[in-house]
Amino acid sequence: MFNGLIREKAKIKSFSNNKLRLLSKYRPQIGDSIAINGVCLTATKIYPDGFEVELSPETQKIIPLENYQTGKEVHIEPALRFGDRIDGHLIQGHVDATGEILQIKKNANSYDVIIKTDPKIMKYIAPKGSIAIDGVSLTVNEVFTDRFRLTIIPHTFENTLFKTYKLHQKVNIETDMFARYIYHMLKHSPEDINEKILAWW
Repeated sequence: MFNGLIREKAKIKSFSNNKLRLLSKYRPQIGDSIAINGVCLTATKIYPDGFEVELSPETQKIIPLENYQTGKEVHIEPALRFGDRIDGHLIQGHVDATGEILQIKKNANSYDVIIKTDPKIMKYIAPKGSIAIDGVSLTVNEVFTDRFRLTIIPHTFENTLFKTYKLHQKVNIETDMFARYIYHMLKHSPEDINEKILAWW
């Protein structure tokens, strides 16, 4: 479990044979969970200059692999420990979909960012609700059919990869887990399940 506060921007040293090696000041223990651009992964090797994680084929189907090339930077966040303060929101590290940045607009004291994504996950995205973009905990301001608007303060913008993002860049999106659970429970209420059983018989 994570809270969307980035510990460090690490640099990719290599990515081959499902192994992603990172140059990082942070040193996890082997077996530790760590979020890389919001994806929960496991540290499998430790090096003097960083560590390595392994990406499953399923993970590679979802994430934009062009963001994991040698020399690129990624957000890293260690897993929360019991008793840690949660300053962002609870994040599982399970990416729902990728999004495409359509607009980055600088305002007087903030940045408006519009991201387009799969309409299928929009039901989990609510105005003033929480969302994680490449592992960064953010608040949704407006919701449309297939896109949403974020307002990002300068501190977050300057201290994350957002300041490097370009138009049409792909990013990882994790919707609020409570929204997903509530939607699933309402969709699969006991009445619905009983009706399906009766229809099957």
